[in-house]
Amino acid sequence: MLRFASLGSGSKGNATVVTGGGTTVLIDCGFSLRETQRRLALLGLCPDDLAAILVTHEHSDHSAGVSRLARQWDIPVYLTHGTQRSGRLEGCPRVTCFNSEERLQIGALSVEPVAVPHDAREPCQYRLSHGGRSLGVLTDLGSITPHVVERFRGCDALVLEFNHDLDMLWAGSYPPSLKQRVASDWGHLNNHQAAELLRQLGPETLEHLVVAHISEQNNCPTRAAAALESVLGAGDQRVVFAAQNAGFDWLTLAAVPGQGQALQ
Repeated sequence: MLRFASLGSGSKGNATVVTGGGTTVLIDCGFSLRETQRRLALLGLCPDDLAAILVTHEHSDHSAGVSRLARQWDIPVYLTHGTQRSGRLEGCPRVTCFNSEERLQIGALSVEPVAVPHDAREPCQYRLSHGGRSLGVLTDLGSITPHVVERFRGCDALVLEFNHDLDMLWAGSYPPSLKQRVASDWGHLNNHQAAELLRQLGPETLEHLVVAHISEQNNCPTRAAAALESVLGAGDQRVVFAAQNAGFDWLTLAAVPGQGQALQ
């Protein structure tokens, strides 16, 4: 069985929990130590339960809480060489650096880092597998690449960013330079890009789709849902919306019979 949940998703902080075969990892931590503990407790967890922290990139909404959490509970941290060289994750007691396409085995979880286009030093996203099932966590990328489509096709569940609505972004209060950054090929996916990526990935394999990293200023669930309808139709029961203040609760993928170990 593969289970996953979120502590929160958005520009004020991100963290996703994934557990399978008795191994639990945290993908990113953009919250304070106290807030992280509080949000973990809401999911029935504590920091001692974490076998590792996987970092996608160094931006503060994904990394601000990593070092302190890792130091306090001596949790191993996994990140790319470029993310390590950014200098924003100093003080982690146990660090493993990897290349973006290097598969990792963390306990019972098979972890595949995937390079993505984003304005960070060496950003990646993750595909995690256990028991014959796979979860893709795919946020913080500015454009669709054939490499991303290839690596995330066939997932059983997907956490996918629908960051902004272009009309809301251009009409909003961000300074022009930030608007350009968000909308660029190295920024974030807008609603229609995310829907197109989903179409290319093939949504028919998905049991769960989480709409994530929704900008509180430049998007809203209604507009994200409208873009989704072009791919899934209206009212698809597989869709869950992640929130900044509460993430989303546990979602489960049952193991394929006879495949209780992690995929290699």
